Amino acid sequence: MQRNDNHSGRYAASSRPVQCAIGLLLWVVVAIPSLHAAQLQSTPAREAPDATVLVMGDSLSAGYGMPAAQGWVALLDERLEKQDPGWEVVNASISGETTAGGRARIVGALARHRPRVVVVALGANDGLRGLPTAQAAANLAYMIGAAHGAGAKVLLVGMQMPPNLGAAYADAFAGNYSTLASRFDVALLPFLLEPIALDRAAFQADNLHPVAAAQPRLLDHVWTALEPLL
Repeated sequence: MQRNDNHSGRYAASSRPVQCAIGLLLWVVVAIPSLHAAQLQSTPAREAPDATVLVMGDSLSAGYGMPAAQGWVALLDERLEKQDPGWEVVNASISGETTAGGRARIVGALARHRPRVVVVALGANDGLRGLPTAQAAANLAYMIGAAHGAGAKVLLVGMQMPPNLGAAYADAFAGNYSTLASRFDVALLPFLLEPIALDRAAFQADNLHPVAAAQPRLLDHVWTALEPLL
């Protein structure tokens, strides 16, 4: 079963009055067991996972502009549930995330989920903001090292920048991924959007985020690099 990891401090809930908190707690204690029992009777339980794929990405992996169930990460979970139900997918992607944000969250995510495979799909927002490529490379290197330190395999998913940012920057940005993959000996998917990059109909009105209909193509693309790690 796909799970969304929403432990970022930026999304922490604001405080509530004590009375509301007590009322909510009482509702949880009383209602949740009954709801859970009813759910168990109506839907078959999925086996407890033997291994986890942790996806650390941005809006391209979070399913921006569509129900989360339509994104490529959710579709990955559906595919694994059919082919190998021993695997679980945890989507720790956050819209707007940068490599610095991923670096700040990776250790906690690894401790919570103990994944066997980590998909690192970050960098697009660094590039769109024109952040230094060396800084992004250092952040990605930290994430890869942390995943390896936790005993997980890594799939590094790259991105490319539009030419209006300058050829030198675009080349350095894309080169980060191949350099890191070689240095750390990790699997590499050079460009997440490669199958749809030239298809305007595959993108939402912002021309940045893929539409729901394009998500299966993204999954098939990611699958070519991910499957050997499973």
